[in-house]
Amino acid sequence: MDPNLSLPPLRLLSVVIPARNEEGCICSTVEHLHLALSLQHVPHEIIVVNDGSTDQTWSLLCELQKKIPPLRPIQNSAAHGFGRAVILGLDHMQGDAVVIMMADESDDCRDVLVYWRLLNQGYDCVFGSRFSHGGGVVDYPMAKLVLNRLANAFISSLFRIKFNDTTNAFKAYRKTVIDGCRPLLAPHFNLTIEIPLKAIVRGYSWTVVPITWRNRSTGAAKFKVKEMGSRYFFICMYVWLEKYFSRGDYKAPQPPPHN
Repeated sequence: MDPNLSLPPLRLLSVVIPARNEEGCICSTVEHLHLALSLQHVPHEIIVVNDGSTDQTWSLLCELQKKIPPLRPIQNSAAHGFGRAVILGLDHMQGDAVVIMMADESDDCRDVLVYWRLLNQGYDCVFGSRFSHGGGVVDYPMAKLVLNRLANAFISSLFRIKFNDTTNAFKAYRKTVIDGCRPLLAPHFNLTIEIPLKAIVRGYSWTVVPITWRNRSTGAAKFKVKEMGSRYFFICMYVWLEKYFSRGDYKAPQPPPHN
């Protein structure tokens, strides 16, 4: 969908990062992100949600905040889960745009800058694809890669969309999209498909750009394949039912026609 060229420039970018037991990489993730955004003069805040860490993640964040004022650590003191942590971060964001990013430096800070520029061009959403021309992955476990491609082929076929990496968490949205997709239901990694699918079904503008992904070098992956299959399927069918049976009740407000 084409961007809305009449939208005003964005004033503040929020980056939401859920973190659970990421003491080995959380400081470098925040430092590299802050440096990349600062060098390009992007006004920003970095919201790291500590999701029940049992290591030094929280104390490291509190210490790092003294050196990086845009850093805003938040404790998730309620039920834990990737989706719950992200939603908590979204609830506390002060920006009019947001990027959801992983804590393990698997996402490239330079891609955040691309997202920011495209949002400012009038897109409501920017989705990264690791599997489009110009994108790439490094050290992706083969079993997960096969499951990833099958899951994304199913989603793109079910919703008839030309996007081959819906399950990727690394995406950007205007705040109006986040507000327009509420209530957000997914408490776990299935939130990564709930928001973009709702945004697409509800008529927000979006574009896809190639991104790079590198497997973590420290810590342990939190994604559990065996636990997520039914949860992903539930969210897919929930949004699919909205697409075909809600009669447009949740459609995004449309911009006025250009004169």
